[in-house]
Amino acid sequence: MANSPSAIKRAKQADKRRRHNASLRSMVRTYIKNVVKALDAKDLERAKSAYTLAVPVIDRMADKGIIHKNKAARHKSRLSAHIKALAQPVQAAA
Repeated sequence: MANSPSAIKRAKQADKRRRHNASLRSMVRTYIKNVVKALDAKDLERAKSAYTLAVPVIDRMADKGIIHKNKAARHKSRLSAHIKALAQPVQAAA
C-alpha cells in the first residue's frame, strides 16, 4: 500500500485512469460486436453502416494508446474482409 502522500495520489490517479481506459476498451468492443452481429445476420447494409461507425472509434482508441495500432488495423482489415465477402454473390459449385 502507498505510504507517502504523492504515492497515495498516484495510486488514486492510476485507478481512475484504469477505470476510464477499461470503459473506452469496452466501447471499442461494443462497436466491433455490432459489426459482427450484422455480419452474422447476413445484413450487408447494417454491417456497412456499423463498420463506418466503428472505424473512427477504433482509430481514435489506437491514437490514444488504449489499443495497439496493429490491433486496430487487424480489426479493421478483418471486418472489412468479412463485409466484402458478404457482398460477393455466392457462386454455385460446378
